[in-house]
Amino acid sequence: MRTLNRLLLASLLAFTTLAAQAEDPVSAEPDVTIRQEGDRTVQEYRVNGFLYAVKVIPKGGKPYFLVRADGSDGNFVRSDSPDMLIPAWEIFSW
Repeated sequence: MRTLNRLLLASLLAFTTLAAQAEDPVSAEPDVTIRQEGDRTVQEYRVNGFLYAVKVIPKGGKPYFLVRADGSDGNFVRSDSPDMLIPAWEIFSW
């Protein structure tokens, strides 16, 4: 009888922990934090607390995105700059 009570108690505890974990669904919508830094606006995009992109909107310029370069913390690169720089020299013209 004691074994049955312990088994029921263990299954009840396991069920309540599973139910508590199921209450926190993964959201597809990012959390956006907007702040002013001097003359520019910075928008941080996070999913489940993970910062994956930053949009910088300068007051007198074109907005650009900073994205993670290699997955490490703090290593962001501009998304509009290519990885490989291709020379655009004019060699010959007539």
